[in-house]
Amino acid sequence: MRVALFGFQTWGFRVLEHLLGSKHEVVLVVTHPRSDHAYESIWSDSVEELARSKGVTVIVKDRPEAELAGALADTDVMVACNWRTWIPPEVFTAPRLGTLNVHDSLLPKYAGFAPLNWAILNGETEVGVTAHLMDERLDRGDIVLQWSVPVGPRDTTTDMFHATLEMMGPITLEALDHLEHGTGQRTPQDLVRATFFHKRSVEDSLIDWTWPALDIVNLVRAQSDPYPNAYTFADGRRLRVLQASVTFECCGGTAGRVFARTRGGDGVIIVCGPDSHRGTNPGLIIDRVRDDDGREGPARDFFPKLGGYLRRRPE
Repeated sequence: MRVALFGFQTWGFRVLEHLLGSKHEVVLVVTHPRSDHAYESIWSDSVEELARSKGVTVIVKDRPEAELAGALADTDVMVACNWRTWIPPEVFTAPRLGTLNVHDSLLPKYAGFAPLNWAILNGETEVGVTAHLMDERLDRGDIVLQWSVPVGPRDTTTDMFHATLEMMGPITLEALDHLEHGTGQRTPQDLVRATFFHKRSVEDSLIDWTWPALDIVNLVRAQSDPYPNAYTFADGRRLRVLQASVTFECCGGTAGRVFARTRGGDGVIIVCGPDSHRGTNPGLIIDRVRDDDGREGPARDFFPKLGGYLRRRPE
């Protein structure tokens, strides 16, 4: 089939690699310009460079205008992967078979942006990739294929990025086969179960010490390197929390209090959770941190004294 790709960053790059190595003919690639956004400058393999190196026509756009439909009129199908802006119906319906969107979540949950980060933050035990037909609702069209992978209790977003990235190319090619030959089922999404998430920004990584300890641990896992790390402020400086865990005992007091050191370890225990003054919440152990100068190490090296508070601003 004659295929067009709307793709960006490493997700789009990997799908394009598989398309170029397949029986299909890639006749057009549309991609975004490079970005310095915190979440768009990582996993930033260039779709544009790969396409140009193979002699494929490339259009670089922030937003595709309806006039772009003319360039798709003689294509069989369009594939979208990590496209970051709205695509007009005139464009995604222009190919003969419409548009296949490849999204890194188990739709209908985690439609929208940064699905892996949000899923790990919420403690999900599986994530995956969905190939679905695009319609006028963002990430809501009928599902063609969906593959999943389990998430372990210590797995990070980075771990699951690599696991789901391996699915991107193969699920695209298998879904295209179903569309080409009219095989398989197209399953409408159960929109009662649907969730939709906004883009993450650096501010979303700021630790709220009134959260339960497990939720904060999940935030740390969700913001693993190279993502903007979970962070807090201590004595006017920002500290990025790289590794954390939950205590086996409850800690009472004011949320954010630097409470104690772990027995025989390198960690520092922080009071946290709702109604922390009642003493019914487990504490949060900060195991490893990094400061804005790039110095990294066990938490004990950054908290020579106990007492004091971790805050949401550099007071």
